Amino acid sequence: MIELLISACLISGSDCREVSMLYDAQDVSLMTCMVMGQAEAARWQVDHPNYRIERYRCGIAGQSKSI
Repeated sequence: MIELLISACLISGSDCREVSMLYDAQDVSLMTCMVMGQAEAARWQVDHPNYRIERYRCGIAGQSKSI
């Protein structure tokens, strides 16, 4: 599994959280995740307008450290 990990904070404060999106490694490679991660993060932000995205990263699911 490939993991897209998004670090997002509330616009009105400093409360932050990490959001994990998982993808099947047979369908999505790490390179694809890195290239398309920004668009996926933007789609997430549209659904969560009270948050701002600080950063995102891709990795092997379960091996990513907090960002």
